[in-house]
Amino acid sequence: MTEWWRGAVTYQVYPRSFQDDTGDGIGDLRGITRRLEHIASLGCDAVWLSPFFTSPMLDMGYDVSNYTDVDPVFGSLADFDALLKRAHDLGLKVIIDQVLNHCSDKHPFFEQSRKDRANPKADWFVWADPKHDGSPPNNWISVFGGSCWQWDARRKQYYLHNFLPQQPDLNYHNPEVLDYMESVLRFWLDRGVDGFRFDTVNYFFHDAKLRDNPADFRVKAVPEGNPYAMQYHLFSKNQPENLAWMERIRRVMDDYDDRATVGEMGENHHAIRMMGDYTQPGRLHQCYSFEMMGYDFTPAFFRGKIEEFFAGAPNGWPMWAFSNHDVVRHVSRWKERGVSQDALAKVAASMLLSFEGSICLWQGEEMGQTDTILSFDELTDPQGINFWPEPIGRDNTRTPMVWDGSAQGGFSTGTPWLPVKALQLARNVAAQEADAGSVLHHYRRALAFRRQMPALVSGKSRFHDVPDPLLAFTRGEGDGAVLCVFNLGPQARNVALTGKPVLVGPCDATLSGQNLALPGNGWAWITGAVV
Repeated sequence: MTEWWRGAVTYQVYPRSFQDDTGDGIGDLRGITRRLEHIASLGCDAVWLSPFFTSPMLDMGYDVSNYTDVDPVFGSLADFDALLKRAHDLGLKVIIDQVLNHCSDKHPFFEQSRKDRANPKADWFVWADPKHDGSPPNNWISVFGGSCWQWDARRKQYYLHNFLPQQPDLNYHNPEVLDYMESVLRFWLDRGVDGFRFDTVNYFFHDAKLRDNPADFRVKAVPEGNPYAMQYHLFSKNQPENLAWMERIRRVMDDYDDRATVGEMGENHHAIRMMGDYTQPGRLHQCYSFEMMGYDFTPAFFRGKIEEFFAGAPNGWPMWAFSNHDVVRHVSRWKERGVSQDALAKVAASMLLSFEGSICLWQGEEMGQTDTILSFDELTDPQGINFWPEPIGRDNTRTPMVWDGSAQGGFSTGTPWLPVKALQLARNVAAQEADAGSVLHHYRRALAFRRQMPALVSGKSRFHDVPDPLLAFTRGEGDGAVLCVFNLGPQARNVALTGKPVLVGPCDATLSGQNLALPGNGWAWITGAVV
Protein backbone atom coordinates (compact mmCIF):
# COMPACT_ATOMS: atom_id res chain seq x y z
CA MET A 1 0.00 0.00 0.00
CA THR A 2 1.08 3.57 -0.65
CA GLU A 3 0.40 6.60 1.52
CA TRP A 4 -0.79 8.79 -1.35
CA TRP A 5 -2.95 10.79 1.06
CA ARG A 6 -0.02 11.98 3.17
CA GLY A 7 0.63 15.55 2.05
CA ALA A 8 -1.96 15.27 -0.74
CA VAL A 9 -4.08 18.18 -1.96
CA THR A 10 -7.81 17.46 -2.17
CA TYR A 11 -10.35 19.63 -4.00
CA GLN A 12 -13.84 19.74 -2.50
CA VAL A 13 -16.80 19.70 -4.90
CA TYR A 14 -20.30 20.60 -3.78
CA PRO A 15 -22.36 18.70 -6.39
CA ARG A 16 -25.36 21.05 -6.34
CA SER A 17 -23.15 23.99 -7.26
CA PHE A 18 -20.38 22.72 -9.53
CA GLN A 19 -21.91 22.14 -12.97
CA ASP A 20 -25.49 21.57 -14.12
CA ASP A 21 -25.69 19.51 -17.32
CA THR A 22 -29.47 18.95 -17.32
CA GLY A 23 -30.66 22.56 -17.21
CA ASP A 24 -32.69 22.20 -14.00
CA GLY A 25 -30.50 24.67 -12.09
CA ILE A 26 -28.92 22.03 -9.87
CA GLY A 27 -25.45 20.61 -10.44
CA ASP A 28 -25.12 16.92 -11.22
CA LEU A 29 -22.63 14.08 -11.59
CA ARG A 30 -22.37 14.37 -15.36
CA GLY A 31 -21.53 18.04 -14.93
CA ILE A 32 -18.80 17.20 -12.44
CA THR A 33 -17.39 14.59 -14.82
CA ARG A 34 -17.23 17.18 -17.61
CA ARG A 35 -15.33 19.59 -15.35
CA LEU A 36 -12.86 17.16 -13.78
CA GLU A 37 -10.14 18.35 -16.17
CA HIS A 38 -10.22 21.72 -14.39
CA ILE A 39 -9.40 20.04 -11.07
CA ALA A 40 -6.68 17.90 -12.64
CA SER A 41 -5.18 20.95 -14.36
CA LEU A 42 -4.74 22.65 -10.98
CA GLY A 43 -2.44 19.84 -9.87
CA CYS A 44 -4.70 18.38 -7.18
CA ASP A 45 -4.34 14.77 -6.07
CA ALA A 46 -7.93 13.99 -5.13
CA VAL A 47 -11.49 15.23 -5.33
CA TRP A 48 -13.94 15.07 -2.43
CA LEU A 49 -17.61 14.92 -3.37
CA SER A 50 -20.13 16.23 -0.87
CA PRO A 51 -23.25 14.01 -0.57
CA PHE A 52 -25.04 12.92 -3.73
CA PHE A 53 -27.12 10.13 -2.17
CA THR A 54 -30.91 9.78 -2.20
CA SER A 55 -32.33 12.48 0.08
CA PRO A 56 -35.31 14.78 0.69
CA MET A 57 -32.67 17.56 0.59
CA LEU A 58 -33.85 19.38 3.71
CA ASP A 59 -30.16 19.72 4.59
CA MET A 60 -28.96 19.55 0.98
CA GLY A 61 -28.08 15.87 1.00
CA TYR A 62 -26.80 15.58 4.55
CA ASP A 63 -30.14 13.92 5.33
CA VAL A 64 -29.70 10.57 3.59
CA SER A 65 -32.66 8.29 2.87
CA ASN A 66 -30.69 5.67 0.90
CA TYR A 67 -26.97 5.22 1.51
CA THR A 68 -26.31 3.07 -1.56
CA ASP A 69 -27.93 4.99 -4.40
CA VAL A 70 -27.70 8.35 -6.15
CA ASP A 71 -30.44 10.94 -5.81
CA PRO A 72 -32.13 11.41 -9.22
CA VAL A 73 -31.42 15.14 -9.09
CA PHE A 74 -27.71 14.25 -9.39
CA GLY A 75 -28.06 11.33 -11.81
CA SER A 76 -27.57 7.59 -11.37
CA LEU A 77 -25.10 5.00 -10.16
CA ALA A 78 -24.00 4.62 -13.78
CA ASP A 79 -23.22 8.35 -13.82
CA PHE A 80 -21.18 7.92 -10.66
CA ASP A 81 -19.26 5.01 -12.16
CA ALA A 82 -18.48 7.13 -15.22
CA LEU A 83 -17.28 9.97 -12.99
CA LEU A 84 -15.06 7.60 -11.04
CA LYS A 85 -13.50 6.18 -14.21
CA ARG A 86 -12.87 9.62 -15.69
CA ALA A 87 -11.27 10.85 -12.46
CA HIS A 88 -8.98 7.84 -12.34
CA ASP A 89 -8.05 8.32 -15.98
CA LEU A 90 -7.00 11.88 -15.07
CA GLY A 91 -4.94 10.67 -12.11
CA LEU A 92 -7.41 11.90 -9.49
CA LYS A 93 -8.45 9.92 -6.43
CA VAL A 94 -12.13 10.15 -5.45
CA ILE A 95 -13.25 10.59 -1.83
CA ILE A 96 -16.96 10.61 -1.07
CA ASP A 97 -18.86 11.96 1.92
CA GLN A 98 -20.33 9.53 4.41
CA VAL A 99 -23.04 10.98 6.66
CA LEU A 100 -23.37 8.09 9.09
CA ASN A 101 -24.21 9.80 12.39
CA HIS A 102 -27.75 10.61 11.31
CA CYS A 103 -30.06 9.95 8.39
CA SER A 104 -33.31 11.34 7.03
CA ASP A 105 -36.56 10.70 8.85
CA LYS A 106 -37.68 9.36 5.45
CA HIS A 107 -35.14 6.55 5.62
CA PRO A 108 -37.04 3.22 5.76
CA PHE A 109 -35.17 2.23 8.93
CA PHE A 110 -36.43 5.26 10.83
CA GLU A 111 -39.94 4.93 9.45
CA GLN A 112 -39.97 1.41 10.84
CA SER A 113 -38.29 2.37 14.11
CA ARG A 114 -40.87 5.01 15.00
CA LYS A 115 -43.87 2.67 14.54
CA ASP A 116 -43.58 1.03 17.97
CA ARG A 117 -41.09 -0.12 20.59
CA ALA A 118 -40.94 -3.78 19.52
CA ASN A 119 -40.10 -3.80 15.79
CA PRO A 120 -36.72 -5.05 14.44
CA LYS A 121 -35.43 -1.46 14.03
CA ALA A 122 -36.86 -0.16 17.31
CA ASP A 123 -33.41 0.31 18.86
CA TRP A 124 -31.62 1.56 15.75
CA PHE A 125 -32.18 5.17 16.78
CA VAL A 126 -31.79 7.02 20.08
CA TRP A 127 -35.15 6.96 21.86
CA ALA A 128 -35.79 8.17 25.41
CA ASP A 129 -38.75 8.56 27.70
CA PRO A 130 -39.84 12.05 28.78
CA LYS A 131 -39.26 13.35 32.26
CA HIS A 132 -42.23 13.18 34.62
CA ASP A 133 -43.25 16.69 33.59
CA GLY A 134 -43.16 15.76 29.87
CA SER A 135 -39.98 17.65 29.09
CA PRO A 136 -37.04 16.17 27.16
CA PRO A 137 -34.71 13.75 28.96
CA ASN A 138 -31.84 16.25 29.22
CA ASN A 139 -30.58 19.70 28.21
CA TRP A 140 -28.78 18.82 24.98
CA ILE A 141 -29.06 21.48 22.26
CA SER A 142 -29.28 20.98 18.50
CA VAL A 143 -26.67 22.56 16.23
CA PHE A 144 -29.57 24.00 14.24
CA GLY A 145 -31.36 25.46 17.25
CA GLY A 146 -33.64 24.30 20.03
CA SER A 147 -33.60 21.03 21.90
CA CYS A 148 -31.82 17.94 20.54
CA TRP A 149 -34.98 15.99 21.28
CA GLN A 150 -38.13 15.65 19.15
CA TRP A 151 -41.35 14.18 20.52
CA ASP A 152 -42.92 11.30 18.62
CA ALA A 153 -46.54 10.53 19.52
CA ARG A 154 -46.47 7.01 18.07
CA ARG A 155 -43.85 5.74 20.51
CA LYS A 156 -44.63 8.33 23.16
CA GLN A 157 -40.90 8.99 23.37
CA TYR A 158 -38.37 11.56 22.28
CA TYR A 159 -35.74 10.80 19.63
CA LEU A 160 -32.32 12.42 19.42
CA HIS A 161 -31.33 14.73 16.57
CA ASN A 162 -28.10 16.73 16.77
CA PHE A 163 -29.14 18.65 13.67
CA LEU A 164 -32.61 19.03 12.10
CA PRO A 165 -35.59 17.22 13.67
CA GLN A 166 -35.79 15.47 10.29
CA GLN A 167 -32.26 14.08 10.85
CA PRO A 168 -32.59 11.45 13.61
CA ASP A 169 -29.35 10.17 15.13
CA LEU A 170 -28.57 6.48 14.74
CA ASN A 171 -27.90 4.47 17.89
CA TYR A 172 -24.28 3.34 17.69
CA HIS A 173 -24.61 1.49 21.00
CA ASN A 174 -26.54 -1.09 18.93
CA PRO A 175 -24.04 -3.46 17.23
CA GLU A 176 -26.45 -3.99 14.34
CA VAL A 177 -26.04 -0.33 13.38
CA LEU A 178 -22.26 -0.67 13.20
CA ASP A 179 -22.58 -3.83 11.09
CA TYR A 180 -24.92 -2.07 8.68
CA MET A 181 -22.69 0.98 8.34
CA GLU A 182 -19.70 -1.25 7.66
CA SER A 183 -21.70 -2.79 4.80
CA VAL A 184 -22.33 0.70 3.41
CA LEU A 185 -18.61 1.45 3.41
CA ARG A 186 -17.86 -1.83 1.67
CA PHE A 187 -20.51 -1.13 -0.97
CA TRP A 188 -18.68 2.01 -2.10
CA LEU A 189 -15.20 0.55 -1.63
CA ASP A 190 -16.15 -2.39 -3.81
CA ARG A 191 -17.35 0.13 -6.39
CA GLY A 192 -13.85 1.61 -6.49
CA VAL A 193 -13.90 4.80 -4.41
CA ASP A 194 -10.53 5.79 -2.98
CA GLY A 195 -11.75 6.88 0.43
CA PHE A 196 -14.27 8.64 2.61
CA ARG A 197 -14.76 11.95 4.31
CA PHE A 198 -16.74 11.28 7.48
CA ASP A 199 -19.22 13.97 8.43
CA THR A 200 -19.41 14.95 12.14
CA VAL A 201 -16.93 12.20 12.97
CA ASN A 202 -16.98 12.83 16.73
CA TYR A 203 -20.78 12.61 17.07
CA PHE A 204 -21.47 8.89 16.53
CA PHE A 205 -21.76 7.81 20.17
CA HIS A 206 -23.73 9.59 22.88
CA ASP A 207 -23.59 9.14 26.64
CA ALA A 208 -25.75 6.11 27.38
CA LYS A 209 -26.81 7.65 30.71
CA LEU A 210 -28.06 10.80 28.92
CA ARG A 211 -26.40 13.12 31.44
CA ASP A 212 -26.84 16.89 31.07
CA ASN A 213 -24.10 18.85 29.35
CA PRO A 214 -22.51 21.53 31.56
CA ALA A 215 -22.31 25.16 30.54
CA ASP A 216 -19.30 26.21 28.49
CA PHE A 217 -16.43 26.84 30.90
CA ARG A 218 -15.41 29.89 28.85
CA VAL A 219 -17.04 33.08 30.07
CA LYS A 220 -19.56 34.56 27.61
CA ALA A 221 -19.83 38.33 27.82
CA VAL A 222 -23.02 38.16 25.75
CA PRO A 223 -25.09 35.20 24.55
CA GLU A 224 -23.90 33.42 21.42
CA GLY A 225 -25.89 33.88 18.23
CA ASN A 226 -26.27 30.10 18.25
CA PRO A 227 -26.85 28.83 21.82
CA TYR A 228 -25.25 25.50 20.89
CA ALA A 229 -21.91 27.20 21.56
CA MET A 230 -22.95 27.96 25.14
CA GLN A 231 -22.65 24.33 26.25
CA TYR A 232 -19.61 22.15 26.86
CA HIS A 233 -20.62 19.03 24.95
CA LEU A 234 -19.20 16.42 27.31
CA PHE A 235 -22.02 13.93 26.93
CA SER A 236 -23.86 14.55 23.66
CA LYS A 237 -20.74 13.64 21.62
CA ASN A 238 -16.99 12.90 21.99
CA GLN A 239 -17.55 9.61 23.81
CA PRO A 240 -14.66 7.13 24.26
CA GLU A 241 -16.56 4.42 22.34
CA ASN A 242 -16.16 6.60 19.24
CA LEU A 243 -12.46 5.75 19.00
CA ALA A 244 -13.19 2.01 18.84
CA TRP A 245 -15.51 2.74 15.90
CA MET A 246 -12.68 4.65 14.20
CA GLU A 247 -10.47 1.58 14.65
CA ARG A 248 -13.10 -0.66 13.11
CA ILE A 249 -13.39 1.72 10.15
CA ARG A 250 -9.62 1.55 9.70
CA ARG A 251 -9.70 -2.25 9.66
CA VAL A 252 -12.29 -2.08 6.89
CA MET A 253 -10.14 0.33 4.90
CA ASP A 254 -7.08 -1.86 5.35
CA ASP A 255 -8.90 -4.69 3.58
CA TYR A 256 -8.55 -2.62 0.38
CA ASP A 257 -5.48 -1.25 -1.36
CA ASP A 258 -4.56 2.45 -1.20
CA ARG A 259 -7.73 3.78 0.42
CA ALA A 260 -7.88 6.73 2.81
CA THR A 261 -10.13 8.41 5.34
CA VAL A 262 -10.54 11.95 6.59
CA GLY A 263 -12.74 12.97 9.48
CA GLU A 264 -14.54 16.26 10.10
CA MET A 265 -13.91 17.24 13.71
CA GLY A 266 -16.97 19.28 14.61
CA GLU A 267 -15.83 20.62 17.97
CA ASN A 268 -15.38 23.98 19.70
CA HIS A 269 -13.25 22.61 22.53
CA HIS A 270 -9.82 21.00 22.15
CA ALA A 271 -10.36 20.36 18.43
CA ILE A 272 -6.64 20.19 17.61
CA ARG A 273 -6.01 17.65 20.36
CA MET A 274 -8.95 15.58 19.17
CA MET A 275 -7.68 15.66 15.58
CA GLY A 276 -4.55 14.03 16.95
CA ASP A 277 -6.50 11.44 18.95
CA TYR A 278 -8.55 10.44 15.92
CA THR A 279 -5.51 10.02 13.65
CA GLN A 280 -3.37 7.86 15.90
CA PRO A 281 -2.06 4.67 14.22
CA GLY A 282 -4.92 2.27 13.54
CA ARG A 283 -7.57 5.02 13.38
CA LEU A 284 -8.36 7.59 10.68
CA HIS A 285 -5.63 8.50 8.20
CA GLN A 286 -6.22 12.25 8.61
CA CYS A 287 -8.60 14.71 10.22
CA TYR A 288 -9.54 18.37 9.88
CA SER A 289 -11.36 20.83 12.09
CA PHE A 290 -12.69 24.36 11.79
CA GLU A 291 -9.79 25.87 13.71
CA MET A 292 -8.33 27.65 10.66
CA MET A 293 -11.73 28.63 9.27
CA GLY A 294 -12.36 31.52 11.63
CA TYR A 295 -11.43 35.20 11.56
CA ASP A 296 -7.96 35.00 13.15
CA PHE A 297 -5.28 35.81 10.56
CA THR A 298 -2.19 36.26 12.72
CA PRO A 299 1.16 34.46 12.54
CA ALA A 300 0.90 33.38 16.18
CA PHE A 301 -2.45 31.73 15.50
CA PHE A 302 -1.31 29.62 12.55
CA ARG A 303 1.98 28.71 14.21
CA GLY A 304 0.20 27.78 17.41
CA LYS A 305 -2.25 25.40 15.74
CA ILE A 306 0.39 23.53 13.76
CA GLU A 307 2.79 23.27 16.68
CA GLU A 308 -0.04 22.16 18.98
CA PHE A 309 -1.02 19.36 16.63
CA PHE A 310 2.41 17.84 16.10
CA ALA A 311 3.47 18.29 19.74
CA GLY A 312 0.40 16.38 20.89
CA ALA A 313 0.24 13.83 18.07
CA PRO A 314 3.62 13.23 16.45
CA ASN A 315 2.20 10.05 14.90
CA GLY A 316 -1.05 11.70 13.77
CA TRP A 317 -1.78 13.54 10.53
CA PRO A 318 -3.79 16.72 9.97
CA MET A 319 -5.64 18.09 6.99
CA TRP A 320 -5.65 21.89 6.85
CA ALA A 321 -8.22 24.05 5.07
CA PHE A 322 -9.16 27.72 5.12
CA SER A 323 -12.64 27.37 3.60
CA ASN A 324 -15.34 24.81 2.89
CA HIS A 325 -19.10 24.49 2.35
CA ASP A 326 -19.91 25.36 5.98
CA VAL A 327 -18.05 28.64 6.52
CA VAL A 328 -17.56 32.12 5.09
CA ARG A 329 -14.93 32.06 2.33
CA HIS A 330 -11.53 33.07 3.67
CA VAL A 331 -11.02 35.96 1.22
CA SER A 332 -14.20 37.47 2.69
CA ARG A 333 -13.27 36.69 6.31
CA TRP A 334 -9.77 38.16 6.14
CA LYS A 335 -10.34 41.05 3.73
CA GLU A 336 -9.19 43.67 6.27
CA ARG A 337 -5.67 42.20 6.15
CA GLY A 338 -5.44 42.31 2.37
CA VAL A 339 -3.73 44.82 0.10
CA SER A 340 -6.25 43.62 -2.46
CA GLN A 341 -8.51 40.65 -2.99
CA ASP A 342 -5.99 39.05 -5.34
CA ALA A 343 -3.02 39.68 -3.03
CA LEU A 344 -4.83 38.19 -0.05
CA ALA A 345 -5.95 35.16 -2.06
CA LYS A 346 -2.40 34.53 -3.29
CA VAL A 347 -0.64 34.82 0.06
CA ALA A 348 -3.29 32.62 1.70
CA ALA A 349 -2.82 29.95 -0.99
CA SER A 350 0.96 30.10 -0.69
CA MET A 351 0.80 29.76 3.09
CA LEU A 352 -1.75 26.94 3.12
CA LEU A 353 0.17 24.95 0.52
CA SER A 354 3.30 25.24 2.67
CA PHE A 355 1.77 23.80 5.84
CA GLU A 356 2.84 20.40 7.13
CA GLY A 357 -0.06 18.03 6.58
CA SER A 358 -2.58 17.36 3.85
CA ILE A 359 -4.48 20.24 2.26
CA CYS A 360 -8.10 20.71 1.20
CA LEU A 361 -9.25 23.39 -1.25
CA TRP A 362 -12.85 24.55 -1.54
CA GLN A 363 -14.26 24.95 -5.04
CA GLY A 364 -13.86 28.51 -6.29
CA GLU A 365 -11.11 29.55 -3.90
CA GLU A 366 -8.66 29.09 -6.77
CA MET A 367 -10.16 32.27 -8.27
CA GLY A 368 -10.10 34.20 -4.99
CA GLN A 369 -13.89 33.88 -4.85
CA THR A 370 -15.84 35.68 -2.12
CA ASP A 371 -19.09 34.94 -0.32
CA THR A 372 -22.30 35.96 -2.06
CA ILE A 373 -24.52 38.47 -0.24
CA LEU A 374 -27.98 36.91 -0.08
CA SER A 375 -31.29 38.27 1.14
CA PHE A 376 -33.45 36.24 3.51
CA ASP A 377 -35.87 35.22 0.76
CA GLU A 378 -32.99 33.72 -1.25
CA LEU A 379 -31.88 31.33 1.52
CA THR A 380 -32.35 27.55 1.45
CA ASP A 381 -30.03 26.61 4.33
CA PRO A 382 -31.95 25.76 7.53
CA GLN A 383 -29.08 27.00 9.68
CA GLY A 384 -29.04 30.36 7.90
CA ILE A 385 -32.80 30.68 8.11
CA ASN A 386 -33.03 29.72 11.80
CA PHE A 387 -30.31 32.14 12.93
CA TRP A 388 -30.90 35.04 10.53
CA PRO A 389 -29.20 37.49 10.36
CA GLU A 390 -26.25 35.98 12.24
CA PRO A 391 -24.38 33.80 12.57
CA ILE A 392 -24.28 33.86 8.77
CA GLY A 393 -25.60 30.68 7.21
CA ARG A 394 -23.95 28.47 4.65
CA ASP A 395 -25.71 29.39 1.41
CA ASN A 396 -23.43 32.40 0.93
CA THR A 397 -20.42 30.16 0.27
CA ARG A 398 -22.37 27.51 -1.67
CA THR A 399 -23.47 29.60 -4.65
CA PRO A 400 -22.64 28.11 -8.07
CA MET A 401 -19.17 27.77 -9.52
CA VAL A 402 -18.55 30.51 -12.10
CA TRP A 403 -17.01 29.16 -15.30
CA ASP A 404 -17.40 32.14 -17.63
CA GLY A 405 -18.90 35.61 -17.87
CA SER A 406 -22.32 34.58 -19.22
CA ALA A 407 -25.54 35.28 -17.34
CA GLN A 408 -25.41 32.18 -15.12
CA GLY A 409 -21.64 31.90 -15.20
CA GLY A 410 -21.69 28.82 -17.42
CA PHE A 411 -23.12 26.82 -14.51
CA SER A 412 -26.58 26.17 -15.93
CA THR A 413 -28.91 27.01 -18.81
CA GLY A 414 -31.73 27.17 -16.27
CA THR A 415 -32.30 29.20 -13.11
CA PRO A 416 -29.64 28.22 -10.54
CA TRP A 417 -30.81 26.95 -7.16
CA LEU A 418 -28.84 29.84 -5.63
CA PRO A 419 -28.18 33.05 -7.56
CA VAL A 420 -25.02 33.92 -9.44
CA LYS A 421 -24.39 37.60 -8.67
CA ALA A 422 -22.19 40.22 -10.28
CA LEU A 423 -19.30 40.19 -7.77
CA GLN A 424 -18.92 36.43 -8.13
CA LEU A 425 -19.48 36.51 -11.89
CA ALA A 426 -16.49 38.82 -12.26
CA ARG A 427 -14.24 36.05 -10.90
CA ASN A 428 -14.78 33.35 -13.47
CA VAL A 429 -12.52 30.58 -14.75
CA ALA A 430 -12.44 31.71 -18.38
CA ALA A 431 -11.35 35.27 -17.56
CA GLN A 432 -8.65 34.10 -15.17
CA GLU A 433 -7.39 31.51 -17.66
CA ALA A 434 -6.69 34.42 -20.02
CA ASP A 435 -4.77 36.40 -17.38
CA ALA A 436 -1.30 35.04 -16.58
CA GLY A 437 -1.25 37.05 -13.32
CA SER A 438 -4.58 35.75 -12.04
CA VAL A 439 -5.24 33.95 -8.77
CA LEU A 440 -6.08 30.81 -10.77
CA HIS A 441 -2.66 30.70 -12.41
CA HIS A 442 -1.02 31.35 -9.06
CA TYR A 443 -2.75 28.29 -7.59
CA ARG A 444 -1.46 26.22 -10.50
CA ARG A 445 2.09 27.48 -10.05
CA ALA A 446 2.02 27.05 -6.28
CA LEU A 447 0.60 23.52 -6.52
CA ALA A 448 3.23 22.57 -9.10
CA PHE A 449 5.97 23.98 -6.88
CA ARG A 450 4.68 22.05 -3.87
CA ARG A 451 4.83 18.83 -5.87
CA GLN A 452 8.37 19.54 -7.01
CA MET A 453 9.66 20.14 -3.48
CA PRO A 454 9.58 17.01 -1.29
CA ALA A 455 10.14 19.17 1.79
CA LEU A 456 6.76 20.89 1.24
CA VAL A 457 4.97 17.54 1.02
CA SER A 458 6.61 15.57 3.80
CA GLY A 459 9.22 17.73 5.56
CA LYS A 460 8.93 18.52 9.26
CA SER A 461 8.24 22.12 10.31
CA ARG A 462 10.49 24.36 12.38
CA PHE A 463 9.11 27.81 13.15
CA HIS A 464 11.25 30.93 13.50
CA ASP A 465 10.73 33.91 15.78
CA VAL A 466 10.00 36.90 13.56
CA PRO A 467 7.96 40.06 14.31
CA ASP A 468 4.25 40.26 13.57
CA PRO A 469 2.79 40.23 10.91
CA LEU A 470 5.48 37.90 9.53
CA LEU A 471 5.23 34.12 9.64
CA ALA A 472 8.37 32.09 8.95
CA PHE A 473 9.15 28.39 9.16
CA THR A 474 11.46 25.88 7.53
CA ARG A 475 10.18 22.65 6.04
CA GLY A 476 12.63 19.76 5.88
CA GLU A 477 16.32 19.49 6.69
CA GLY A 478 19.65 19.80 4.91
CA ASP A 479 20.06 20.75 1.27
CA GLY A 480 16.40 20.07 0.49
CA ALA A 481 15.03 22.36 3.19
CA VAL A 482 12.74 25.24 2.20
CA LEU A 483 12.38 28.46 4.20
CA CYS A 484 8.81 29.77 3.91
CA VAL A 485 8.15 33.44 4.75
CA PHE A 486 4.77 35.21 4.60
CA ASN A 487 3.71 38.79 5.22
CA LEU A 488 0.20 38.65 6.64
CA GLY A 489 -0.18 42.41 6.75
CA PRO A 490 -0.74 45.10 4.10
CA GLN A 491 2.52 47.00 4.73
CA ALA A 492 5.88 46.09 3.17
CA ARG A 493 8.41 44.35 5.44
CA ASN A 494 12.11 43.45 5.31
CA VAL A 495 13.68 40.29 6.71
CA ALA A 496 17.38 39.72 7.37
CA LEU A 497 18.50 36.24 6.35
CA THR A 498 21.69 34.28 6.99
CA GLY A 499 23.45 31.86 4.70
CA LYS A 500 23.30 31.97 0.90
CA PRO A 501 19.63 32.57 0.16
CA VAL A 502 18.08 31.76 -3.22
CA LEU A 503 14.47 32.51 -4.13
CA VAL A 504 12.67 29.48 -5.53
CA GLY A 505 9.17 28.98 -6.82
CA PRO A 506 6.59 31.66 -7.70
CA CYS A 507 7.57 34.22 -5.06
CA ASP A 508 6.23 37.73 -4.53
CA ALA A 509 9.41 39.19 -2.99
CA THR A 510 12.84 40.50 -3.91
CA LEU A 511 16.21 39.43 -2.55
CA SER A 512 19.27 41.67 -2.31
CA GLY A 513 22.09 39.67 -0.81
CA GLN A 514 20.72 38.59 2.55
CA ASN A 515 17.88 41.12 2.68
CA LEU A 516 14.45 39.82 1.80
CA ALA A 517 11.92 42.51 0.83
CA LEU A 518 8.28 41.49 1.06
CA PRO A 519 5.45 43.70 -0.21
CA GLY A 520 2.17 43.74 1.67
CA ASN A 521 0.77 40.18 1.51
CA GLY A 522 4.02 39.06 -0.06
CA TRP A 523 5.60 35.64 0.34
CA ALA A 524 8.81 33.83 -0.47
CA TRP A 525 10.19 30.31 -0.67
CA ILE A 526 13.93 30.24 -0.14
CA THR A 527 16.69 27.64 -0.15
CA GLY A 528 20.12 27.94 1.41
CA ALA A 529 19.14 30.28 4.23
CA VAL A 530 17.48 30.73 7.60
CA VAL A 531 16.03 33.75 9.36
